[in-house]
Parts: sequence; C-alpha cells; structure tokens
Amino acid sequence: MQANESAPALSPIPVVAVPLLSLAAFGSGVSLRVTDPLLPHFASEFHVSLGDASNVITFFAIAYGLSQLFFGPVGDRYGKYFVVACASIACAITAGLCAVALTFPLLLLARLLAGATAAAIIPLSMAWIGDVVPYHERQPVLARFLIGQILGLSTGVLCGGLAADRLSWRVPFFGVALAFLLIGIALLTLNRRLPEYARKLHKAKGSAVRRMTGEFRQVLARPWARIVLLTVFLEGAFLYGSFAFIASHVHRTFGMSLSGAGALVMLFGFGGLLFAIASAKLVRRLGETGLALWGGCFVSASLLAIGLAPAWWWAVPGCFIAGLGFYMLHNTLQINATQMAPERRGAAVSGFASCFFLGQSVGVACAGRMVEHVGTSGVLAIGAAGVFLVALNFSYRLKSKLPD
Repeated sequence: MQANESAPALSPIPVVAVPLLSLAAFGSGVSLRVTDPLLPHFASEFHVSLGDASNVITFFAIAYGLSQLFFGPVGDRYGKYFVVACASIACAITAGLCAVALTFPLLLLARLLAGATAAAIIPLSMAWIGDVVPYHERQPVLARFLIGQILGLSTGVLCGGLAADRLSWRVPFFGVALAFLLIGIALLTLNRRLPEYARKLHKAKGSAVRRMTGEFRQVLARPWARIVLLTVFLEGAFLYGSFAFIASHVHRTFGMSLSGAGALVMLFGFGGLLFAIASAKLVRRLGETGLALWGGCFVSASLLAIGLAPAWWWAVPGCFIAGLGFYMLHNTLQINATQMAPERRGAAVSGFASCFFLGQSVGVACAGRMVEHVGTSGVLAIGAAGVFLVALNFSYRLKSKLPD
C-alpha cells in the first residue's frame, strides 16, 4: 500500500493493516444483522409484535448513526486507527451486555450501546484508507476492505437463524464479544507499528463541540456533499427497511425455518463479495455513473422478485443479485464520500455513515409499522421502488456533476 500524494512515503504500511480493519468491519456487520432472523423469535419469547421486535435493529442503527457525529472529529484528533482499535474493545463489552440481557427493554438498551460503540469502525477505517491510499487506487482497496463487512452481514444473518432454530439467541452475542476482543488487541498492537503519516493527529484548539460543529458545517457547505449525504440516507431507508424483513417474509410465506431463511439472505453477502472481487473491472467498464444506475436496477428487481415470488427459491438469485447491486451503488457513494472534503475526511465520512444508518433506522422503523398493514410483500415492493428512484436520481446527478 502507498501513501497519498500529501503524505511522506517514509515507510510502507504493514500489509495486515487493512485486513485487520476488515476483520473489525466483519464484527460490525455481524452485530448489525444477527438480529434479523431472530425477530420472530423475539416476538414470541418477549410477547411483542414483529414490528416492535424490529426495534432491536432500529435502536442499533439510531445509535450507530448519531455516534458518527462524535467519532469523526475524534478520529481526526486522536488517530483513526487507534480509535477503531479502542472501539473494537468497547464492542466486546456491549456485545456481552446483549448476551446477558434478561428482558426486552434491557436488550434494547444493550443494542443501543452496541450501535454506539460499533459506530467508529467502518467510517473511520474508510477515512484512514482515504488518508493513505491515492484516489485513483482507492475504490478497489475500499472494495477489498468491505469484504469483511460483506461477510459479516451474511454471517450475522446465518448465525442468527441457526441460533433461533437450534441454540439460544444469546450464543452469537457471546461469539461477537470474543471476536471483537481479539480484533481490538490486534489493532492496538499494530497501531504502534504504523508510520507517522498513518497515525497523524490533527491538533486543534478551542471547544471540542465548536470544533466539531465547524467541521460538519464545512462539509455541508459543499453542494455535492449534500447530495451524497441525502442519497445515502434514502438508500439506507429504502433498502434496509425492506431487507430486514426478507428472512421473516420467507419464514412466514413459505414456512421455511429461520436458519434456512438466514442461509438464503446470506447470499446477499456473496453478491457483494463478487463485486469486491470484480470491482476494478466493473469500474473500468461501467464507470461510477453506470455502477450507480445498474446497481439500483439490480436491487430493485431483486426485492420485487423476492416479495412477489410464488416459490421460496426465487430468493436464491434474488438475494445474490441484490447484494451485487447494493455494493455497486453503495461503493460508488462511498468513493464520493471519501472525496467530499479531503481536508475534513474523518468528519465527512462519518457524516456519510451517520446518514446511512439514520436512514436505516428510519426505514426499519417505518417498515415495522407498515408490515402489519401491507405485509412483508408490500414492504419489499416499496423498498424496491424507492431504491430504483434513488439510484436513477444519483446517477443523473453524478453524470452532470460539476467541480465544487
């Protein structure tokens, strides 16, 4: 890996630096999606509706989104890699709290804390990669980094399904806690070996709150940044508002076990893995505009197919293609996020992640309220239409984008 043009290339970055960040992203992905197939189980065990059970996702996403506003400037101030390492240790503690929660309100509180501690990992990792990798090399590196998150999302759904059918729902949370503990220790150890330019801190004077507000104000002052942030908010709302109910849809509609439904949804991650492997070729062939447009089309068609399918096996290609399409669209948004405000990259990328997860929280909350009225098929259809319109609008704006 190389340093960017403004960083002195005094010594190389250790080759395990990005893979370790990817492992942390894996843990974050597992934490986010492990509860999806557990929703019917929570509804039954804690005597709540399916919509109320979905609050375990909503609370995590709200805390995750809002905490970005804090971690971006903190990463800039204390070092992004170091903050990711500390956050991983904190995630081990909050995952343990989820595992030992005795009531549904306590589980919701633990999920809120888990979302807050996981908030630093992916956006600060992306921002750190943006600091040390030149722009023309960055998209494939980001795609490879996201393999961890992709596999984490898939593993989380699968583990949640297996736990619902064969084990206690507490088991996967204990596993996540142990994994985060080991990852955090490895990150802290490697942080000491990073060259100075990869650990650079931004010394700043004055009130932390005033400084934080000022950094986000500078990001929002850019028209293109506002477009990217609004787009990723809507993407998160429409996609994950429906995605969270795919396992429940297959379980309720076709009588499939929750572990089987989780295995189907796991294919979403394999679609994303295909993008990560073929990202360089896809970028050259389609460009950013094509990736955004075709990614949205793939997601929309897949959600419709899953929601309206007459048989469960339609979800096999549906989940796989949805994963490919999502990462085509989302990776394009990410690459633009890393360049929205290079001098405030930590705040910019954290704002991006904040909007994405706040969008998810709004989407899941709305879908949770609608599902009792329009059913899971209706929720998936609404998500499909929304993702298509979001992708169409962003690809058009990207094509006509002018420099700030």
